[in-house]
Amino acid sequence: MMRPSMRKNNQIRHVSMETGVNKWAEGSCLIKMGGTHVLCTASVDLNQPVWKRMQNKTGGWVTAEYSMLPRANGTRKGRETMLRDHRCAEISRLVGRAFRSVVDMEKLGRHTITIDCDVIQADGGTRCAAITGGYVALVLAVRGLIDTGRIRENPILDHVAAVSAGIWNNELILDLDFDEDCAAETDANFVVAGDGRFIEIQATGEQHPFTQDQILQMMQLGADGCKKLIDLQRQILA
Repeated sequence: MMRPSMRKNNQIRHVSMETGVNKWAEGSCLIKMGGTHVLCTASVDLNQPVWKRMQNKTGGWVTAEYSMLPRANGTRKGRETMLRDHRCAEISRLVGRAFRSVVDMEKLGRHTITIDCDVIQADGGTRCAAITGGYVALVLAVRGLIDTGRIRENPILDHVAAVSAGIWNNELILDLDFDEDCAAETDANFVVAGDGRFIEIQATGEQHPFTQDQILQMMQLGADGCKKLIDLQRQILA
């Protein structure tokens, strides 16, 4: 069956990344994956987080906060509801883990970098777009630390990107949009490093269990999709 977007099963949506979109942030990137648009900003604090200072820990820290603007979806979500949104808190932790997996905290020095990922418009795959675009903002912020002499070595060890895959109408598909996500039998998210290794896998049988063979096929789709996204990151950051 043809996908609603008319894409091939292994085809990601059109992706663009625009840098320098925030005047004040040390790094910024507006990523658009089809109808999903996420503004990612990286803010540098020249101190460690309080918990590291209290425990006399060395090195820096990278963290993330994810949120959706009130009218990112078809129905407005009140700001007071957003403050109690457990989904956003869970995604924030996922995004932070993804970045920390490719950063050497000792080389980062006693700095804290916070990546804010604000969904302007949601059409499926917002957490994946946040990771992919947030990485670009992180790299730009780190380059600023190097250029100003705050750190001597690049602490970023590798690229990181994320993409969804799933089973829709009994077919394996890559990069689900909202219409596909709502009807998917299985929905998965793959966070992948530049060397092809997996950082995190989230998979749920929405309508029924999935097989080992199916998850392996989804992993391959996810790895291939992330490779394309990382190639685009390299172009943007060149």
